[in-house]
Amino acid sequence: MMDIKQIRAQADEFQTVTDRKKINISIKELLDLDTQKRQLSNQAEHLRMQRNRRSAEIGAKIAAGQHEEAQLDKQEMAVERKQLAEIEKILEPIQIRYNELMAKVPNLVSPDTPMGQSDQDNVVLSEHGQIPQFAFPMRDHMELSDLHGLFDIERGVKVAGSRNYFLKGDGLRLQRAVQQLALDVLEERGFTAMDVPLMVRTRAMEDTGFFPTGQDQAYRIEGQDTWLVGTSEVPLIAYFSGEILDMAKPIKVAGISTCFRSEVGSAGRDVRGLYRVHQFAKVEQVIICRGDERESEKYLQELTQNAEDLLQMLELPYRKVAVCIGDMSQKNYKQYDLETWMPSREAYGETHSASNVGDFQARRAGLRYRDVDGQLRFCHTLNNTAVAVPRLLIPLLENHQQEDGSIYLPPALRPYIGGREFLRI
Repeated sequence: MMDIKQIRAQADEFQTVTDRKKINISIKELLDLDTQKRQLSNQAEHLRMQRNRRSAEIGAKIAAGQHEEAQLDKQEMAVERKQLAEIEKILEPIQIRYNELMAKVPNLVSPDTPMGQSDQDNVVLSEHGQIPQFAFPMRDHMELSDLHGLFDIERGVKVAGSRNYFLKGDGLRLQRAVQQLALDVLEERGFTAMDVPLMVRTRAMEDTGFFPTGQDQAYRIEGQDTWLVGTSEVPLIAYFSGEILDMAKPIKVAGISTCFRSEVGSAGRDVRGLYRVHQFAKVEQVIICRGDERESEKYLQELTQNAEDLLQMLELPYRKVAVCIGDMSQKNYKQYDLETWMPSREAYGETHSASNVGDFQARRAGLRYRDVDGQLRFCHTLNNTAVAVPRLLIPLLENHQQEDGSIYLPPALRPYIGGREFLRI
């Protein structure tokens, strides 16, 4: 959770960010509850101290034979015990509501975060690669799949419901090739690869800032305190929770996992093909560093460049955008998206999201380190997609299609798919 002292000092700024991130809470209500909670807590603590002191005095008086005085003290203590119980009864719902609001207070945003209400207000920072101009009737990824036998959505829906699919043959090989390329690049750059649990406890989702605001996007395991992950960011951060970490150098980990999202609120959107599905796979980058804004900004640029390098290796046209406040989640301080050109959409589609989360997750998950003076401080955490598939297969197939229906494979990918230069019909 955010630091309540910071919220008190920057109440107006927190309310502005809360409103612009579309989180429906009142910072004034939170601060009013904070005042009541502190006042009642002080009263309760005073009564507890008085009770303990009086208890000691009663014991001393009994030992000294002062039984009448001890009895009077017992009567006074009974009154104080009743007062304490009444205060605790009043305090309990205040504390519950206070906790509910604190859990929803968003991270502030960086000074260079664009103002705006939706992804339509994100700011394009750069564009890379050439958008292909086809001299033949273009096929979308579904038509290319039919030609090559890459995936089967109809049977995926039959077996598992809407937005599900089977990958098969070269579709599966291509997905695994893209993932392995990403893992190899990241390991070369100092990341430790990890295969993570696909189920996590509620606490892990709360600690990483995916709950409570994103609970409707997750799948719960019925009858258990466990949820299916929507990104390996959750188990990677939770892996270090409650620990005092050595920050002599940053921790860099890359998680590979299947991911699950319910896509509540997306009915009717992107219904054709593989763009928006319930189950997908990702290689996720996570960095934990010292709680220094300049340092975490440096690593945000590094994470983003890793993803850009992979897109360039795959010879895909893309653009980098600065995400505006209205398109940011509760936890993010600063965010870039990479959007890759998808010919069938005649538009760029988001394939990567890089976030500097500051100390938001570290406070919740208890990620700390000792600074040069030996004082405990909260870390900063960052994350970014390296690859997310099958979505990335859309631009990979569509941009590299040939007139005869074959699909060009960039040199960086060939070692992972049998050295082939093309997928041929």
